Amino acid sequence: MPETLQITRAGEVGYWTLNDASTKNALTDELVQGLLQACAKAAADSSLRFVVLQGAGGSFCAGGSLGGFAQAIGQALPDGQTDPLIAANAGFGALLNALCALPQLLLVAVDGPAMGGGLGLVCCADVALASRRALFAAPEVTLGVVPAQIAPFVHRRLGDRAARHLMLSGDRVSADQALTMGLVDEVSDELPAAVASRIQALRRAAPGAVAHTKALLCMLNQPPAPDFSGVAAIKFAANLRSAEAAEGLAAFAARRKPGWAA
Repeated sequence: MPETLQITRAGEVGYWTLNDASTKNALTDELVQGLLQACAKAAADSSLRFVVLQGAGGSFCAGGSLGGFAQAIGQALPDGQTDPLIAANAGFGALLNALCALPQLLLVAVDGPAMGGGLGLVCCADVALASRRALFAAPEVTLGVVPAQIAPFVHRRLGDRAARHLMLSGDRVSADQALTMGLVDEVSDELPAAVASRIQALRRAAPGAVAHTKALLCMLNQPPAPDFSGVAAIKFAANLRSAEAAEGLAAFAARRKPGWAA
């Protein structure tokens, strides 16, 4: 049986491929834990600059898997028991937060359907790209289920009006519609080439500065916000004192590319 998450590396780029054709890459407990472990390793890997999250087999991600809780569906919980569904759902929320918190640039490449939890994964992207056959939806409410963990991430990416439309209607959105509403940043007939081109363009961004900037953005998205201005000043000072900033400013003055963009 193939691994449901395949991780490969090409230099500074890591490719995380959801790989379970039998479920259209549904978010099983195994897959969620695998992604959480990958996030933890990536967070400690200063040699990794980009993460590409993608799906195999013509599907990005079919959403959450309730297979392990089939017997619980529609069944009331006996008094005094702690519901195991709470911990499982919270685990997926932890994954979404971990993806957003990655210090690397996260590119999500969507080929085929991205449903429910899969839509949530897309909304964690720093850059989201889609093929022409990509399809997006949050169908939970049409199934009598709540899109609980993805709600803040969809809302953050799309704003209130579009997020309400997607999560309250269950409507399906094409790749071109997703581009118009800001869900994805690019639609391409050649998705791998588009990903490679975007990575090349993003090399102009210094990895340390990217990591600090993403950390600040995460703070803004975690109400109530901590002392943002104070932490921002600390991060600015730390980065300004780094060799990275020295190289970047010297390269700017010399009208050349900095080392990380070569």
